[in-house]
Amino acid sequence: MNPLFVVSATRLSAEQFWRESALGRSLERLRFSPHINPMIAFSNGLGLPTIYNRAIHAAPAGSLLLFIHDDAWIEDAFIYQRIVEGLSRFDVLGVAGGRMRSQNQSSWYVANPASPSSHLEGHSGGVAHGQFPFSPVDSYGPTPMACDLLDGVLLAARRDVLIEKKAFFDERFQFHFYDLDFCRTAKSSGLQPGTWPISITHQGRGNWNNPEWRSALQSYLSKWAAHPGAL
Repeated sequence: MNPLFVVSATRLSAEQFWRESALGRSLERLRFSPHINPMIAFSNGLGLPTIYNRAIHAAPAGSLLLFIHDDAWIEDAFIYQRIVEGLSRFDVLGVAGGRMRSQNQSSWYVANPASPSSHLEGHSGGVAHGQFPFSPVDSYGPTPMACDLLDGVLLAARRDVLIEKKAFFDERFQFHFYDLDFCRTAKSSGLQPGTWPISITHQGRGNWNNPEWRSALQSYLSKWAAHPGAL
């Protein structure tokens, strides 16, 4: 069976990661699975795209790659099977995403105050949010579903597909917008992103509209403004 490499970066030391972080404690619980291999950058100060690209090139041929934030609880004990199943249908997996893009869109999720239920039409998947596992779930719409954009808290792909299509993460994005950019890169390379039902709880809800976010937004919009077919 193809090995699954769980790729993440953390500011914590190795000891702290395994003892304190949501992902570290989740991986300890998943040690029963011989197919799951942690690939963690400890005491990290680099951007996620740099760490993720290194993992793509370092992983052996035939590997499955799961890119996930260190503040995510993996609740699904059979996540390996979920990833295998999902990647038989989509080229890039996520747990939540937007099924379409609009001009100058700054998030995979676009709320419509005039129609609170409209998210069910334009979005897919669900993620629990809270400090502890099995926190309340934010449901965004039906899943599985093909999407244009995915939430970067969890992304999965086949290593060989990313290598073949040269679908890598853009290292100009340290954190903000790396996920949207990667999905658009994947789509422009002929790959199809999509959501898959995988149970996780994310401790964070993002940090928007600060100077770093605004700077990354301008870089993201500028990059894709002249891209063929870009909105």
